[in-house]
Amino acid sequence: MSNLGERKKKTNSCAGCMRVLKWIPVLFILSIIVWSYYAYVVELCILAIDNTAEKVIFLLFYHIINTLFLWSYWKTIFTPAGTVPSTWRIPEVEIERLLRIENQEQQKRLLEYIAKDYPVSNRTLSGSIRFCDKCKIIKPDRSHHCSVCGTCILKMDHHCPWVNNCVNFTNYKFFVLFLGYALLYCLYVALTSLECFIRFWRSEFVEQGELGGSMGRFHILFLFFVAFMFAISLISLFGYHVYLLLVNRTTLEAFRAPIFRIGGQDKNGYNLGKLANFQEVFGDDWKLWFLPVFTSQGDGLRYAMRTQQVYQKPIYNSMGATDARLEFGISGR
Repeated sequence: MSNLGERKKKTNSCAGCMRVLKWIPVLFILSIIVWSYYAYVVELCILAIDNTAEKVIFLLFYHIINTLFLWSYWKTIFTPAGTVPSTWRIPEVEIERLLRIENQEQQKRLLEYIAKDYPVSNRTLSGSIRFCDKCKIIKPDRSHHCSVCGTCILKMDHHCPWVNNCVNFTNYKFFVLFLGYALLYCLYVALTSLECFIRFWRSEFVEQGELGGSMGRFHILFLFFVAFMFAISLISLFGYHVYLLLVNRTTLEAFRAPIFRIGGQDKNGYNLGKLANFQEVFGDDWKLWFLPVFTSQGDGLRYAMRTQQVYQKPIYNSMGATDARLEFGISGR
């Protein structure tokens, strides 16, 4: 018993260490943001720029962009990942039957029977209902098991170490806004610091004594380079996710197209048109499109498909109406 207790303690301590280590990328990003705030506000705007009107304008727009950037980042990190409801769990009796069956066709028929009341259209390569043997659930369309989170995630895009969270149905809007505002932040900082950077490069700061010491010059030099390099990397990443958003495709679906019960494998299976795809994530109210508040349509369990000629659109409001829709969708269970 003592050995078992020691093993449990070691396992718990290792798990605790891993949880702490997962926050290192987030702390790294936050440290850069904090330093850039000091470099831009103090070293650039307060100490390097003499024109008061220019200072006020630069600082005003900087704080607006910075607020939206940090707000989106916060929401991306701390919005709980969308998990599959417990009502989608396969009963233990059925799990035992599934594990005992060796014939793939029989297992396929049993899964069809178990999932007959669930709104699932996605299938495996063999044409079977998708289920997770780790979570013991029927997988809703577009959901996948995340090995890092240890559970199945609704409309999983990918697990991002820079936010220590799964990018999924519940926070995909926040993630896209985070990338967009991060790019805007970097471009704004780089462009507004460019003039001072050039003057420093030509040694005018040293000659005119506009900065009190080499450390201030280093901050402005490094600020421009960091903002410029981050902007280059963010352009491609943000552009890629805008493309995925407009074709209604997740990162996982871009690498492996979903397979449908009717129509087979189709990478454009959820593509409803650019506007409809955009509104599925950002909602119908344009006034909230660029604010990191949840406005995505649906419940994360069912999605409109391109191949549906007649589609009775779910009552798309927000997460507040999810429970009622879930009860309706699984009333047969």
